[in-house]
Amino acid sequence: MLENYDEVLRRHAAFVLEEAGAIVAATVLIVEPERALLDMVAVSPKFQRRGLGRQLIAHVEDEAKRLGYKAIELYTHELMHENIALYTRLGYREFARRTEKGYNRVYMRKPLA
Repeated sequence: MLENYDEVLRRHAAFVLEEAGAIVAATVLIVEPERALLDMVAVSPKFQRRGLGRQLIAHVEDEAKRLGYKAIELYTHELMHENIALYTRLGYREFARRTEKGYNRVYMRKPLA
């Protein structure tokens, strides 16, 4: 998916993990009046399977909670079965499926205790 990430980064909070000065994982928290959205979790292939994605997700959830949100949402493509399974293990539950911009998306939400 192609997004205008320059615009996203100007308007929202980005979080990164670095090793030796290089970004190895990143995510974005989009905050809107009605919701907090976990957007784009990316981990460099060399650094996958080390818990970095989970670490970033937990940080974004904490930040959304700190900002006063009661829940956080995300979406992923319906074919991203590993992602859906990970998000489910992390407490996210599917609440909608929609086709947007030609992509079949699964929307998930997690309450923030």
